[in-house]
Amino acid sequence: MPILILFQHGALLTISIINRRLHKRDARRDVLEKVTLIKDIRAAEPHRAHLEILYDLSLPVLAAAHPVGSFGELQRAWATVLSSAELNKRFYREIASWYFWATQQVTFPAGVEPDAAKRNDVAIIRLITRMIFVWFLKEKGLVPAALFNPHKLEQMLTDLAHPASSYYKAILQNLFFATLNQEMDKRGFRSKASPGGRDGNRLVTNRYRYQDYFRPGGDQQLLELLSTVPFLNGGLFECLDTEDEQRQPIRIDGFSDESKNPLVVPNQLFFGAWLEVHLPRLDGTGGGMRRVRGLIHILSHYKFTVVENTPIEEEIALDPELLGQVFENLLAAYNPETGETARKETGSFYTPREVVSYMVDESLLAYLETALLAQGPPTSADLTDRLRHLLAYNAEEPLFDSAQRQQLIAAIDRAKILDPACGSGAFPIGVLQKLVFLLGKLDPHNTGWKQRQLANIAQDQATARQLQDEHAQELALGALEQKHADLERAFAYDELDYARKLYLIQSCIYGVDIQPIAVQIAKLRCFIALIVEQQTDESLPNRGVLALPNLETRFVAANALLGAGVQQNALRSQQVIRLEEELAVVRQRHFEARTPTTKRKYRAEDQRIRRQIGGELKRDGIPGATADRLAQWDPYDQNATADFFDPVWMFGVHASFDIVIANPPYVRQERIKEQKPALQEAYPEVATGTADLYVYFYARSLQLLRTGGVLTFISSNKYFRAGYGKKLRQHLAAHTRIHSIIDFGDAPVFTAIAYPSIIITRKAAPDGATVRALTWEPGPPVSEFARIFLQSSIALDQKELRADGWRLESPAVLRLLDKLRAAGTPLGEYVQGRFYYGIKTGLNEAFVVDHATHDALIAAHPSSAELLKPFLRGRDVKRWAVHDPKLWLILSRRGINITQYPAIYEHLKQFKQRLELKAGNNAWYELQASPGDVERFEQPKIIYPDIYEHQSFAFDDQSFYCVNTCYFIPTTEPWLCGLLNSQIIEWYYSQVSNRIRGGYLRSFNTYMELIPIPDAPAAEREAIATLAQQCIKAGGQGAQVAAWEAEIDERVARLYGLTAAELAAVRGGG
Repeated sequence: MPILILFQHGALLTISIINRRLHKRDARRDVLEKVTLIKDIRAAEPHRAHLEILYDLSLPVLAAAHPVGSFGELQRAWATVLSSAELNKRFYREIASWYFWATQQVTFPAGVEPDAAKRNDVAIIRLITRMIFVWFLKEKGLVPAALFNPHKLEQMLTDLAHPASSYYKAILQNLFFATLNQEMDKRGFRSKASPGGRDGNRLVTNRYRYQDYFRPGGDQQLLELLSTVPFLNGGLFECLDTEDEQRQPIRIDGFSDESKNPLVVPNQLFFGAWLEVHLPRLDGTGGGMRRVRGLIHILSHYKFTVVENTPIEEEIALDPELLGQVFENLLAAYNPETGETARKETGSFYTPREVVSYMVDESLLAYLETALLAQGPPTSADLTDRLRHLLAYNAEEPLFDSAQRQQLIAAIDRAKILDPACGSGAFPIGVLQKLVFLLGKLDPHNTGWKQRQLANIAQDQATARQLQDEHAQELALGALEQKHADLERAFAYDELDYARKLYLIQSCIYGVDIQPIAVQIAKLRCFIALIVEQQTDESLPNRGVLALPNLETRFVAANALLGAGVQQNALRSQQVIRLEEELAVVRQRHFEARTPTTKRKYRAEDQRIRRQIGGELKRDGIPGATADRLAQWDPYDQNATADFFDPVWMFGVHASFDIVIANPPYVRQERIKEQKPALQEAYPEVATGTADLYVYFYARSLQLLRTGGVLTFISSNKYFRAGYGKKLRQHLAAHTRIHSIIDFGDAPVFTAIAYPSIIITRKAAPDGATVRALTWEPGPPVSEFARIFLQSSIALDQKELRADGWRLESPAVLRLLDKLRAAGTPLGEYVQGRFYYGIKTGLNEAFVVDHATHDALIAAHPSSAELLKPFLRGRDVKRWAVHDPKLWLILSRRGINITQYPAIYEHLKQFKQRLELKAGNNAWYELQASPGDVERFEQPKIIYPDIYEHQSFAFDDQSFYCVNTCYFIPTTEPWLCGLLNSQIIEWYYSQVSNRIRGGYLRSFNTYMELIPIPDAPAAEREAIATLAQQCIKAGGQGAQVAAWEAEIDERVARLYGLTAAELAAVRGGG
């Protein structure tokens, strides 16, 4: 039953709708499912977004759109109106249209990307990212709203009209690069000249520019507005303009008021009224007309919140998660070069919140369970249940004593968690949220968490004092002294979650992605997570806002699949070890650096040390190319992607990871041809010629895990049964201890991937492991999967996950499959491999004609009859019989002398221009794929379609030819048709193959040839043949057919030796 509570706090009103359900095992209790908030409604002056929500919730409007005759119906109606997913979709649709519009209107400097379209795509995504973050800062009160008010801006700027770019240049770029990225007391407009006439602030990108764009006094108004904005640090607002080794400028953001600056971002993109525009790139479909408006109008229309929603608490406003959703969806932008989407190229797509929450919880449960067991045997047998209670969103006291709580805090502190395909940060943020929540329950006052951080510093100080090099020792001890001071300040902060988040981000959570812009957004979400915990204090420097850490060595743009090509412990001299220690100190100092000057200092030190290490590695015998790759990797270059990933070099993580959690990119094997040789060499244990990219992520992630570490992936389930997945199946079954598997089949978990599955496994010997498994059945909402898994999953011996294919079925079902296999000869052997497919014409419109055209061609010239053959499409093949569509194939085979068939020639000639475009080397008047032996079509045969819902084997003795979406088996045995149409064979085939979307099956020879054909006595064959012929004669229609089919099922069951219970299980779907 839903509960509605109104909270008034001052002039603000919050509406809370609470969903609870009865406890499954205790009727006296109920369970909190979700709290939905409409927060901070200004009663006197409500936000436009709040007004729209309240209007939609008003009873007359609600009743007009939804049934509300009961509390249950009312709850469902509220849920629909208050769906944050729908809110995010509406926002994305507007942003997407704006994005496509904007990429047509802007010009950015060439920088490092010569392709203007790609340059604009990335620049606009970066602009949207920065703008949404700034909008969150506005909601937090850290950026003045006047900067987005056109009436205020017109008083400052000389020209706010179209097509000028004054708003982006003079307001936004100055806000981004010279305010948020500059300390408050060091801000000011650039000096345009210096002694000798040279520009004194050229490429000094944290000084204000575009002073000429302001009205008299307007520049001072801007300075006054920006004077209240705190310095944030963090990298997002660093200008990307730089210079090459010859000190020539490389412009990317184009933050320059030089007259030759090509930057164009028209004011209309921000303040334009509704406009109907043609967007040719929209959805990659050739586009269409869309209504668009300025970005400021779009952002003003929605309510934003800086607090990330959780699976059980959701404010009806746009939260930071939408950054990830917007980014992942914008990657689907049509690429005019390839005709494909960026999503297909990178394999990226957004992981839903419910999925993230489940995978994070299960990973942490497995990790924490191991950590507690390592301290000794559990004090009770319900350790897993107590950990689930701890992980659950409730306010109840943890079921652990004081010593166990300290063990759990220590385990959290030392955890190393990696997402090797982090995208926009869904898993890192999910991990951060849950670990902060756990620490809040285990250590409400942060006492234990602070002691852990102090102990870490003390341990690092002891290690630093052992350093042989005096300079490195001095540098390390100085850094640790500063770190101690920073720690005291962080823990002195009123918001306890700030210190929890800061040190989790610093020590526990890591991400890699091949796309630099994805890495930037992942870092941004960490920044928002820290910003939300901060409160302003005007009496303190920077308004009391702690500058953000630098995350360049926590999230990196790199190819996670390929290592650096050097063993970390091989042939490393003492000098290399010393330099690596010094580099680690420098990177830690950079993480903690809070001023641009300090950051520049440590970046220069980083580069110097890297170059020294590169030279030393070469002297140690490391190949020059490998040494150069390491030395040239610059963690601070936001535009570059490393072609390798090395956790020691990039993160300073010498031990392996405790958890690797990911949604690895789904890129088909056809699109990774250039990468295949390197991947096959690196991962022979899983490599095949047709393996998709995600297969290699499994192997790489297991490499990166420590022994006993947890691997949690959501990926395509294709490897369960596909041929290319055999080696991966063997590797996982033999070298990991699988905890659980969920196969979603074709459930709509994602829009961008078919057939998702979740696996949670440990890098450990199987040792008779039992797997919890679930095959998702349509019906309940997919968001309920975690609860349904706990209730309905089955226990499966890991040894039942066989190399020939994984089947997540009960032991009884697996025994039944084995019984069927043992009872017969594989169909492929029985028919001697004679599986054939139909004809690929190359242009059906030319080669397939109707009956009237058939008659006309013969009338025009009798020779036409020789080439005209009765023809079937896939949809003409039904269960038992074919339905003659009265179509005819022109059998114009390779090598035909077409002049002998003048009427056919004249008919085909009208399609000549299109026929010349068909694939292959055949003449334009020849079929694209000519059958080598057409006689087999004219023999009796069993014919079946490529895709079907239920068994659809038809017996054909009328010499039909068929299209290439049909297959056939030459045979004179009608009984075989009866067998193949039986419920037993349909059940068997559905178990050994994969259903596709909609529950359909595909007729792959790989699976077809495995169907067991029982050794039937002649009398039984004759009986089944008679029944089959009756079904065939009836065309599969009529009341009697069901009775004949039931008798066939009974007879087939006896041939396999099935019991009545086993037949009932088959009829019930297993």
